[in-house]
Amino acid sequence: MLLDILLDAAGDCLKDLPFLFAAFLFLEALEHHTSDKMNRLLLKAGNLGPLAGAVLGCVPQCGFSIMAADFYSGGVVTLGTLLAVFLSTSDEAIVILLSNSGHLEDIGRLVLTKVVIGLIAGYIILAIGKIRERRHPHKHKGIEDLCHHCGCEHEEGGILKPALRHTGEVLLFLFIFTFLINLLLEVIGLQKLSTILLADSLFQPVLAALIGLIPNCAASVVLTQLYLDGVISFGSAVSGLCSAAGLGLVVLWRVNHNKKENLFITLLLLAISIAAGMILM
Repeated sequence: MLLDILLDAAGDCLKDLPFLFAAFLFLEALEHHTSDKMNRLLLKAGNLGPLAGAVLGCVPQCGFSIMAADFYSGGVVTLGTLLAVFLSTSDEAIVILLSNSGHLEDIGRLVLTKVVIGLIAGYIILAIGKIRERRHPHKHKGIEDLCHHCGCEHEEGGILKPALRHTGEVLLFLFIFTFLINLLLEVIGLQKLSTILLADSLFQPVLAALIGLIPNCAASVVLTQLYLDGVISFGSAVSGLCSAAGLGLVVLWRVNHNKKENLFITLLLLAISIAAGMILM
């Protein structure tokens, strides 16, 4: 069992390796080869961020949520864009729906709903952020925040070495975390636990959103299957799958050094997911 869990954890992490490396390589390139003016232009381009984030987030797997977490920690994208990606991220849900014949309508309905939720929430948060910025200007995030205390600023030899270092550190963290989560789920049994918790409950969206926060594709698989089996409502499925940002939240907590901000983002994601699910009940 342990060997299977180790192999599953390694497989999950290796799938995310290209996204991690691409994100860190891009951030290091910004730090080494662009001016402050270019960074400000990237921030101003945030007006299109929630739209792009909501669309890219619905691509199966959680690669884009991982990249969004990296980019937010490095100051490339806004909070609105980050939440748009997290809310629309589908992880394994679309794959499960595709494997069940006759559910094309469910796929379209689910994806469209999550994209719309990501768009609306992303632009509301973006607008609030701009209002707060006008009233209380503050220093924007930058790659120097991502590299805080890691020693990258003293390294020579280009962008490849620091990008590989960041990728290796986060990949190791993800592997350990994924292994422990998989082991826990193997012992407890997520599907049995989820069915007991969600059966005939008036608080299905809340419970589904809490299950969705589990940073493992098993959560989205179980929620999708429970929806297909008629155990939970469409609203509850949306609630759980909106909060299921995959490993994006794990990466955010690892690379973004402001833990209070990470907690706020996590609670905000949970609150939006629950609200969306209750509205759709």
